[in-house]
Amino acid sequence: MEVNKSDWTLKSILKAKHGVTEKYIPNLDDLKKIVEAAKQGGYKVGLTQGVYDMFHVGHGRYLEEASTHADILIVGVDSDELTRSMKGPTRPFDTFEERIEILAMLSCVHVIVKRDVDQHMYDLIKLVKPDVLVMSQTTRTFGDEDKRVLNEYCGTIRHLEAKAATSTTAKLRRLKIEGITPFSIAVKQKVTEFAEDVISLVESSLKGETDGQ
Repeated sequence: MEVNKSDWTLKSILKAKHGVTEKYIPNLDDLKKIVEAAKQGGYKVGLTQGVYDMFHVGHGRYLEEASTHADILIVGVDSDELTRSMKGPTRPFDTFEERIEILAMLSCVHVIVKRDVDQHMYDLIKLVKPDVLVMSQTTRTFGDEDKRVLNEYCGTIRHLEAKAATSTTAKLRRLKIEGITPFSIAVKQKVTEFAEDVISLVESSLKGETDGQ
């Protein structure tokens, strides 16, 4: 993805309706300037982080609610490499470029930044120092000790409930099961047919030997 823009301003961020070039900030120095300008202007800055793979209605509802707790919502998105390191070699299903393009279409998302594998999970939080850190209640990465440490860098921490009955992980598991089940049935049928053919050949051979005696 080619994003070559170093002149982001708070005004341009607030006016942006959709589009990766308007919302995705690859340079952390530019991000820091935007955050500082926002806070100086009296805007409440919110931060949330995630993978947003196989984007579904729960993601949209979550981000929509997250945006109600801040004037400017920054979304940290895990890179493909970081996602693989946490969720396994088959993830993400959607590339980083595809995921941030979808997020950029949402009016509730103002800024998108990348979280990479060489960054500590706290790095973006320490940089932004959000007035509000929004987290899902299903997040298992953060324990009580993490929350205590993060309180040093955040105004408040908001925990939102899951906004959909089925998560991305559950959907992928279901796809795997639904794909494997017909395959396993077909294999079982072929093995049964092969076994029956072998038995038939053996019986025919034995019968021939018996008849020849």
